[in-house]
Amino acid sequence: MSQDVAGIDIDDRGVARCWWGTGDPLYRQYHDLEWGRPVADDQRLFENLCLEGFQAGLSWVTILRKRENFRAAFDNFDLARVARFDSKRIEQLMADTGIVRNRAKIVATINNARRYSALRDEFGSLAAYAWRFEPAADSRPGVLDHAALMQISASPEAVALSKDLRRRGWGFVGPTTVYAFMQAMGLVNDHLEACDFRAQAELERAAFRRPG
Repeated sequence: MSQDVAGIDIDDRGVARCWWGTGDPLYRQYHDLEWGRPVADDQRLFENLCLEGFQAGLSWVTILRKRENFRAAFDNFDLARVARFDSKRIEQLMADTGIVRNRAKIVATINNARRYSALRDEFGSLAAYAWRFEPAADSRPGVLDHAALMQISASPEAVALSKDLRRRGWGFVGPTTVYAFMQAMGLVNDHLEACDFRAQAELERAAFRRPG
């Protein structure tokens, strides 16, 4: 493979990756093993949606470096537990230097956990709800190269999911945040065509049983 494919980095072992998944070993592991792989577990979906919200204005690697701290601070993103967080717990979180100490985002995370039960009662799970917004295959770029990906900041489906979540009272779920969530949780496969991990993610998506 040519070394000058736009958006592709080839390491010294000849492994081709999307440009953003290089450098930091934590980033490489996340790119190679997690990003774009389909998820149906509500706790993992909730965690990622929350962390994408915390990421706004920061780099994702910053969040990855703090992810274990976030998990400890938010009781591993157990939805029932987070929904019971009170004002005292908020102040404890604001004093926790291991996470991003943004009061509005902390409050939104607790609020979203409290809103979850109504969504679960209606759809059966957060997974069943979220996967309703998976883009149709024919709406995706025919060839997902770097230029095509740079034209996508938020798909129509991400806009629709964002709008519906906000209608339901969820916070910090703007279209860009929601699209990043869709990329991470495998609702779309945005590994570039020349990335060695695109085919693996696509195989998992093909075998994945959509919830609901």
